[in-house]
Amino acid sequence: QVQLVESGGGTVEAGGSLTLSCSASGRTFSNDHMAWFRQAPGKERDFVAGIRWMSGHTYYGDSVKGRFTFSRDKGKNTVYLQMNSLKPEDTAIYYCAIDPRAILSQLRVSGAYDYWGQGTLVTVSS
Repeated sequence: QVQLVESGGGTVEAGGSLTLSCSASGRTFSNDHMAWFRQAPGKERDFVAGIRWMSGHTYYGDSVKGRFTFSRDKGKNTVYLQMNSLKPEDTAIYYCAIDPRAILSQLRVSGAYDYWGQGTLVTVSS
């Protein structure tokens, strides 16, 4: 059974930084997509960043490009989201997810992902 466990959320002042982690178990990764999505209260779940597991190529949502960095440790089956220059509008629950079919055109689509973590709350105060 695939399990994803996120950690690293918390409260930070605007302009600060946080690093989220997501550890995955129960699956041998090859041609997967992993991604971070976020959901603010009353809003839809939005794509934040994604990675093609095999190549390590990363993709970012427009609102976080240049501020967030997505990386992976293949040996630990763990991904990280380094978040810098945080803004109050970054406040949300952040989820990591896995898409085992890894169709590139679907990388930013939450419905393509089969496995989800429980989420970790990030609050950015102004």
